[in-house]
Amino acid sequence: MKRMKRFGALTLALILVLSALTGCGEKGGNSGSGTGGSSSQAAPMDLSKVTDPYLAASGLAGDEVVLKLGEGEITAADYLYWLNRVISDYLSQFGGQMPTLPWDTEMTDGLTFGQSMSDQALDVAAYYCAVAQLAQQEGLSPDPSVASDTDQYYADLVIQAGADENRVIYTLWSNMLTKDQLTRLNENGDLYNQLYELYFGQDSGNAPTDAEVMAYLEESGQYRAKHILLLTVDMDTREPLDEETIAQKKATAEGLLAQLREAEDPIALFDTLMKEHSEDSGLAAYPEGYTTSKGKMVAPFEEAALALQTGEISDLVESEYGYHIILRMPMNPDDFRAECTSSLMRDRVNQEIERLGIEKTDAFAKVDVGIFWDGMQSLQSAIQTALAG
Repeated sequence: MKRMKRFGALTLALILVLSALTGCGEKGGNSGSGTGGSSSQAAPMDLSKVTDPYLAASGLAGDEVVLKLGEGEITAADYLYWLNRVISDYLSQFGGQMPTLPWDTEMTDGLTFGQSMSDQALDVAAYYCAVAQLAQQEGLSPDPSVASDTDQYYADLVIQAGADENRVIYTLWSNMLTKDQLTRLNENGDLYNQLYELYFGQDSGNAPTDAEVMAYLEESGQYRAKHILLLTVDMDTREPLDEETIAQKKATAEGLLAQLREAEDPIALFDTLMKEHSEDSGLAAYPEGYTTSKGKMVAPFEEAALALQTGEISDLVESEYGYHIILRMPMNPDDFRAECTSSLMRDRVNQEIERLGIEKTDAFAKVDVGIFWDGMQSLQSAIQTALAG
């Protein structure tokens, strides 16, 4: 699956998980869906009666059209796959487990939690539907090797499962997948890659220049900085240190700043003083500084860092953590070219979505996110039992 780079990496990662879940033919182990929740507590459905996991979980057949984007159609299989992933990603923030999910709780954007999950899934499904339509307009089609590679990988999984194809089928189901849907996702990923190269690749004439990458970084509020930090709080208790210690820390910080102002090579000296004096616990992991964006760091640090020119050193900056001396570091456009290009690609696809418009079918209104999730848990519970048998 060499062609599965950006979007495809997501699916490839799932395939690698599936490989582990089949246990190389061993019995036992769980379905490994990664969806978390309370599948172990859900009453398992009768797996012998399930032929369509989408119908079993939501009440809609996988091939039923729930959304339209121009001439493109988004099936229940497309939408429910992404709905499962969106909810799973949310749960991963809590270690994959929550007793209940607040479907009817209103969020900050005025939507309920359930509506928010649904809209996120709809957005991703529409995105790849638009990718397919753009590819068609450009005369592109999936590389045949994608389908053949998926077929081969599937066959390999069956072998690893001890020739028990049901184990593979069930593991796919537990991720809201079928073999056909997995192939479809991988083909969409290939079309994305082809469009990416066509529109913004090195031979397209539209690959972002250094200046365009730097403008993207400026617009997105990304920057890089090092700092010397002298703490004025106990990081275990978050309580302020005593006044005498704080005064000593400030005096030390002022002395370090004076040395930097008088140095012939202040940047070289900065590194030396940072290694000797900084009390930032992240220094060992980030010796070359932090690459971050607006809203990620405490306000005094961020405001001071963004006010600096590249290579400039700040005055003493006080935050809730202590005293900082900040050095604004250069950004290498080569490190962010792929990110910038992906942003351009995303804008191009979103323009197509806006042009075509999303139409919800009557079937879409039948999907209740909470009921789907309960059905998903019941399906997973049955799969766990089957795989352990």
